[in-house]
Amino acid sequence: MGVFAFEDDFVSTIAPPKLYKALAKDADVIVPKVIPVIQGVEIVEGNGGPGTIKKLTAVEDGKTSFILHKVEAVDEANLGYNYSLVGGTGLDESLEKVEFVTSVVAGSDGGSIVKISVKYHTKGDATLSDAVREETKGKGTGLLKAIEGYVLANPDY
Repeated sequence: MGVFAFEDDFVSTIAPPKLYKALAKDADVIVPKVIPVIQGVEIVEGNGGPGTIKKLTAVEDGKTSFILHKVEAVDEANLGYNYSLVGGTGLDESLEKVEFVTSVVAGSDGGSIVKISVKYHTKGDATLSDAVREETKGKGTGLLKAIEGYVLANPDY
């Protein structure tokens, strides 16, 4: 198995506690509202804490797929949330899993910076293609922007 890693930051005008709440605690409700292809998020194992496995179902171009999302760690005190994509028809066949370590820290002017560390675990001797890396990164950035947009459009959230 190969491991390929990268780090990224996402800057937001939303205060850290509010953005963390939307990203880590309320994403299961927000995501189907803001990403049209996501039909739903359901817990298939666990109670929402570490070890919980969630199934995200998507319908795109008439084709249904799903991804399994495993909660690895929740650190509300430090605004941290770690999870892995561990299976499903939406996970590229070259990947064993993709690990995400995230934290929300204070940015400038009361905003936030979401710090993201990503590790791709490939199957066997497979290498990580640029296309898979860019697609995953693009979807992750799109998800962050969509949730941020929801919070900004709903100030009483």
